[in-house]
Parts: sequence; structure tokens; C-alpha cells
Amino acid sequence: MSTGWIVLSFTIYLAVMVLVGVYSLKQNNSSEDYFLGGRRLNGFVAALSAQASDMSGWLLMGLPGSIYALGTGQIWIAVGLFIGTVLNWLFIATRLRRYTIRAGNAVTLPQYLGNRFHDEKRGLLLVSSLAIMIFFLVYTASALSAGGQLFTTVFGIDYRLSLTIGAIVILTYTLLGGFTAVCDTDFIQGTVMLVALLAVPIAAFALLGGDVSSAATADPAFLSPLYDGGEKITLVSVLSQLAWGLGYCGMPHILVRFMAVRDDKELNKAKSVGIIWVALSLFFACVIGIIGRAYLANDLTASGESERVFMYMIIDVFTRDIKAPIIAGIFLCGILAAIMSTADSQLLVTASSVTEDLYQGFLRKKQSDAKMVWYSRAVVVVIAIVAYFIALNPDNSIMGLVSDAWAGLGAAFGPTVLLSLYWRRTNTQGAIAGIAVGALTVIFWDYLPLFGGQTAGSVTGVYSLLIGFFLSLLAIIIVSLCTKAPDEEILREFEDVRSGRAG
Repeated sequence: MSTGWIVLSFTIYLAVMVLVGVYSLKQNNSSEDYFLGGRRLNGFVAALSAQASDMSGWLLMGLPGSIYALGTGQIWIAVGLFIGTVLNWLFIATRLRRYTIRAGNAVTLPQYLGNRFHDEKRGLLLVSSLAIMIFFLVYTASALSAGGQLFTTVFGIDYRLSLTIGAIVILTYTLLGGFTAVCDTDFIQGTVMLVALLAVPIAAFALLGGDVSSAATADPAFLSPLYDGGEKITLVSVLSQLAWGLGYCGMPHILVRFMAVRDDKELNKAKSVGIIWVALSLFFACVIGIIGRAYLANDLTASGESERVFMYMIIDVFTRDIKAPIIAGIFLCGILAAIMSTADSQLLVTASSVTEDLYQGFLRKKQSDAKMVWYSRAVVVVIAIVAYFIALNPDNSIMGLVSDAWAGLGAAFGPTVLLSLYWRRTNTQGAIAGIAVGALTVIFWDYLPLFGGQTAGSVTGVYSLLIGFFLSLLAIIIVSLCTKAPDEEILREFEDVRSGRAG
């Protein structure tokens, strides 16, 4: 009977998501509507959409799973992400929105960079679009993989079938409604995620009688943030975890939300809502890993299921102890919400890079708005299929996939976006160098086993984003200073944005 209620919850939830896509279909008359929702987002939708699209399945699976398996020494990731979120809202959001409007009303991040630097040769557009396609395929695969694990755990069905069901639903409402559907569903999903994050650990904590000391039975250092996996944490480990926060400056699926907000007033509202949401979400995601260690009877680390700790907590709390299976179903939908809210955004951003930036921008293929919307949908399908095949391996680590993609995007775009907004001397050559160096550093650091069969990341323990970000920053500064300074028109646009005369 419990399974029946959970199935009912999932069915209703998935049906609502598809209906939102159908409702949004009629609002897509141009590529700006499909990719930016016509710049009509209000503050609440923008805030929850930005954070929900960011905090994917890794928030409810990867992060709690890392803490469950290795202890509270993993909380430095959450600290870094919170700092990065706050700085992103305070220093990037408003200026980026103004600049994208001032620089040719750009609707994608590569388009903004091309317009910002007046890149007539389209080299910047090409490099940035390729970086997005490469790393977002991995990122989308991580979300689809999380969905597969969710359906497998809850319903006991084959991983590949689970993966297929989740991919089809996400693809359906993204195809129909575009950016508007994605943001509206993200708003709903962000709300469901937050309620689940708050309610489940609080309920489990109450059932434990307020005592989580048993979490440290097997590892006395489990509750100390100065230990990681039972070993004294190193400075390199802390810095690498904090470095996750650097990625925020360069995440296209988050930055595009800033670009789509209706006006500065709504953006200011979004800042407060977004910061509060992420503070609560990150804190309780960490708490789930701690309480799960004390609450669950089975050792999930031994079975290789540590990333499923939140799922098992929901099932045990609301079907075994409290006996409210319909609530279990709703909260399991919270995990599905986290997965879907990121996968849909990643599909849309990657599609926009292919159609708007490569096809229409770089190849200069002029098409009607109606045709571009349909081309975009076709690209979404292709990207989803490729990501689906990447995610087919059930042994994929969600945290590992997200870590690689986050590093690649953050290192490639973070320094470029930051300096494009705050350093007037940045030029086209510097921006191209920054994106290329950041992306290639991460690929070298994480994927090439050149050191006795191991990668540089494995040998040093240093997160590739930390290295890639600063090498990219250095490349932009050096190349910009060694090449021709921006012309007067570019500098005039920069001053308009800096002084608030644009947007």
C-alpha cells in the first residue's frame, strides 16, 4: 500500500510538470522568449529558479552522501558554495543584467561575451560555445544519473528504465515550454526541495530523541569538521572544497537567470530570497548526512549507496515510523525536483549555445524566429540523447560528475565574466585566452592520466577549479595587457554599465 501512495505522488507531480510545459508553449514566439522568457521574470521566480537549477541532485544526494561517508570534514564545500552564492548575487547579478541589455540585448552568455568585446571574427563565440557543450553534457548526465538512481531505489526497477522515464519527462516540458516552463517548474521544484530538506531531518532528529552521538560510533572524528574520512584534514583539502564557490561566477544556467529578470527592483528582491534559500538548503543538506548516519540501521557506505541516504531516510521516517506514505511520496518528489530543475536548465543552455551562438551567430545562418525555436527543440533532443548515453553506467558518482562539470564551467567562464564586468582593460584576446586556458586546465587536471596512470588531481588532491580559475585569470590579464586596448566605444559601454546608465 505504501508503494501505491508513492506512485500516486510521483504521477501527479510529473503530470503537473508536463502541464506547465504545455501552458508555456503559447508564450514562445521568438528565440528570446524560448531562451530568456522575454526578460519577464519576477524576483521570487528568478531566485528560486536560479538556486534550484544550481542545487541539482547533488544537493540531496551527492553532498549528504559525502558527509555520510566521510564525516563533517566535507562541510567546507557547503561553506564555499554559500560564500560564492552571496558574492554572485551581490556583485555579478545586477551588473550582468545591465550589461547584457547594453551589449546588444544578448540572450546567451557566449552572445553577451561576443557583444561585450565587439568580437566581429566570432572567435570568442566559438570558444565559449564549445566549452559550454563539452561540460554541460557531463553536467546533464549527472542529473539524469541521479534520476535513474532515485527511481531504482524507490520502486526497485531497472536503472536503465528509471533513467529513461526521468529523461522523457524532463525532455517533454523543456521542449514544450522553453525557458518560461523551466523557470516556472523550477519555482515549484525549489519550494518542494526546501520543504523536504527542512522536514525530513527534523523528523528523523525527533525520532532519535535529539541524540545523534551514535553517528560517531564507528568513527570518533565523524562530527569534527577538522577530520575528513577519519584523517586530519589538510589545508589543500579545505582550500579545494572552499574553491567550489569560485564556480558561481561562470555558471551559464545561473547567470542566464540574472539576465532574464524584469528590472533592478525585482532583482534586488531575488537577491534576498536566493541567499536565504541557499543558506537553509546547504545547512540542512549537511545535517541530512549527519543524522542519516545515526538514524539508518544499515551502513550505506559498505553497500556503495551513501548517495542515497536522503531517499532511505524519507522512506524509513514516513513509511516505517510515522506511517504517512503520501508524505514520503511528496518528499521523494523533492529529490526528483532537484534533479529535474537542473537537467532542464542545462538542456536549454546547451541548446541555446548550439542554435543561437554556433548556428546563427558563428555560421551567420539567418532564420525566422519560428524556425529557430524549432531548431532549438531539435538540439535539445540530441543533447538529451548524448547525455543519456553518458549516464547509462549505474556506477557513476553523481558528486564526481558534478565536480568535473562545475570545475570546467567555473574555470572557463568565471574569471572572464568577472573581469568583463569589472576591468575595463579586458579585451577579446584576453577573454578567449581565459576561456581556453580554464577549460583546458580542467581537462588536463581531471581527465589525462599522465602521472603513473593517475591524473594530476588524483596525485595532488587539489581541486581542478582552484588551479583552472587562477590560471584563467592570469591568462586574461597577461594577454589583455600584451595586446591592443579596447576601443572607445567598448569603453563607453563599460562606463555606462558601471555608472548605472544602462539596463
